[in-house]
Amino acid sequence: MMLTLKALADRFGLDFRGDADTAITGIGTLADALPGQLAFLANSKYTAQLAGTRASVVVLGEADAAACPCACLISQNPYTSFALITALFDDGDDLPAGIHATAVIDATARIGIDVRIGPYAVIGPDCVIGDRSQIHAHVHIGRGCMLDADCLLLPRVTLVKRVHLGKRVRIHSGAVLGADGFGIAFHQGQWVKIAQLGGVRIGDDCEIGANTTIDRGAIEDTVLENDVRLDNQIQIGHNVRIGAHTAIAGCVAVAGSTRIGRYCLIGGAAGIVGHIEIADKVTIGAMSLVTHSLTEAGEYASGTPIQAKGDWRKNAARFKQLDAMARTLNTLKKNGD
Repeated sequence: MMLTLKALADRFGLDFRGDADTAITGIGTLADALPGQLAFLANSKYTAQLAGTRASVVVLGEADAAACPCACLISQNPYTSFALITALFDDGDDLPAGIHATAVIDATARIGIDVRIGPYAVIGPDCVIGDRSQIHAHVHIGRGCMLDADCLLLPRVTLVKRVHLGKRVRIHSGAVLGADGFGIAFHQGQWVKIAQLGGVRIGDDCEIGANTTIDRGAIEDTVLENDVRLDNQIQIGHNVRIGAHTAIAGCVAVAGSTRIGRYCLIGGAAGIVGHIEIADKVTIGAMSLVTHSLTEAGEYASGTPIQAKGDWRKNAARFKQLDAMARTLNTLKKNGD
């Protein structure tokens, strides 16, 4: 694909500087882009790379335009503008039209218009596949699952049972939705399994990363509202509810029956215990452990940042003394010292 500077400016409502006919044939980073490629500058940490860039066009803010050595697109939000432009160069994940001869489709399943189904996909009883959805190779869709229009399931996705997807849901390889939640009760010296009778409901425009798991509910459904974005290798426990427009980075674990609000951002490898509530517009730092409800919007973090091993060992030894130090301090305060 080849686009021009002016064509991109017109399409995305941006101002530009430079030759309107500058050709753009691909995307690159500010440091490594080649002539013909488009890059972006959205973080001041990378401003020093601008002078030496070989990109033909850079998307940046007004404040950086004068220092740009090549043509530029000027945006109030360069990162968002760059994200929208990259979609024009995406070669997509489209399957060939039709249903592959090796696909196994139950007689009770209903398949919509222009659905594409790849090799060895399995679609079980009482399933509904919405119009223009694409089911890639080795996808397994179990009993009673429903997909609305324009869904994309990449290879080896598994919908175990009672999973409902909204419109334009994208699920990456290896994800498992609708597996049993971790429900057990201890009885007479051993664990007894609690039947998981609910399902999973995913809203419109959600994206679920590779090898992420979302358990079905014990009684009611596990729910993701519209436009939730989950990274790879995330665990969402049964009966969790995640509010619209929330984004969660890789390796986060959310225990059962927790409620996460809308417009939240959760950093990688955070752990969230069960049966708590997190308010709207909460940001949680990477590797934080959330042990209680967060009732107010804002930024939260826990954990100890990395440091030299010798310093860490000394500080770790002092952690054990914190209670005694606090008691001593309180005593000194009481005595007026």
